[in-house]
Amino acid sequence: MTIDFDSFTPDALRRHPTEKWCEPDVIGAGVAEMDFGVAPEVAAAVRTAVDAGALAYPTPRQEEAARAACAGWFGRTTGWEIGPGRVHLTADVLTALTLVLDHLVPAGAPVVLPVPNYMPFLSLPELFGHPVLRVPGITDAAGRYTMDLDGIDAAFRAGGRLLILCNPHNPVGRVYDRAELLALAAVVDANGGRVFSDEIHAPLVLDPTRRHVPYAAVDDVTAGHAITAAAISKGWNVPGLKCAQLIISNDADAARFAPVARFAAHQASTPGIIATAAAYDDGGPWLAEVVEYLRGNAAHLGDLVRRQLPGVGYWQPEGTYLAWLDTRGLAPEDPSRFFADHARVLTTNGAACGAPRFTRFNFAMARPTLDQALARMGEVLR
Repeated sequence: MTIDFDSFTPDALRRHPTEKWCEPDVIGAGVAEMDFGVAPEVAAAVRTAVDAGALAYPTPRQEEAARAACAGWFGRTTGWEIGPGRVHLTADVLTALTLVLDHLVPAGAPVVLPVPNYMPFLSLPELFGHPVLRVPGITDAAGRYTMDLDGIDAAFRAGGRLLILCNPHNPVGRVYDRAELLALAAVVDANGGRVFSDEIHAPLVLDPTRRHVPYAAVDDVTAGHAITAAAISKGWNVPGLKCAQLIISNDADAARFAPVARFAAHQASTPGIIATAAAYDDGGPWLAEVVEYLRGNAAHLGDLVRRQLPGVGYWQPEGTYLAWLDTRGLAPEDPSRFFADHARVLTTNGAACGAPRFTRFNFAMARPTLDQALARMGEVLR
């Protein structure tokens, strides 16, 4: 399989508008999706269902296939052996979080959130009556981010009950290793806390020296207090198909969740369920090619930042396709807004992630488009 990455030009992408590519002469580097189309195995599975007119409610066999495919993929790629019966289907990771807040966390319990973090995690818990206790992370001189375990401990002691972990991390691109997760687990366990682990970017590990470690798979302690969310939406580029997996790794949670599992599954779409099985079972070659290209983009972006954006900090991400640019040294108070208005490049304002004056940049685009985006950004700063 050889993907023609250069064929995904802005003009081609705008022929079928998405949120990311819906405006003329604007380069989309904000919305977290890729420009590389869909794995042929996924497209074929969904196309077969569409051509057959089979878009009714999913069958039990289709749901079982999706759950088994998810469990099988984690087993093959990470060594985490989970039974398909512990995998529950729902619409997306945010829906999974609301299910956890509603059914597995005490009402009104504060949520501990290391920041920066995925934008909706800063506000969604509060909409469901759970105050968010933000804990800024620690960044070293090279720009590498780590969690502030003392700050997390203090947040739990201040009343926090659930920590949201993003691994691989959106937006800073960390892929946490086993030692880091063990250290976090010790803090959580000492405080009787829980962890909601968002592992939606697990297929997208770019650093060849690292491997995704599911938080719940670290040891019996993590399995006992973790609830994991996963999906094919990032790795296989199908966020619109709406099918995520909520993975429950301990008996008590499984028993508590059982009465609502059927209702949660009704929120997943039939095409999404079909695509999930196809991606996890058969989409490996396409994913491997995409990851290799993203790895090249991440390195190339570092060169572009050094040449085009003096004063901007860049740490090459270990995973995801998101770069966390340190734009605090730039004159504009809101660098993201400045790039949108003057360079016609849409990025994500770091303030929305809990870190003002940083900028999240999505580099999952054809390399010529990446060159064009950085050239535009550099030009308006001169």
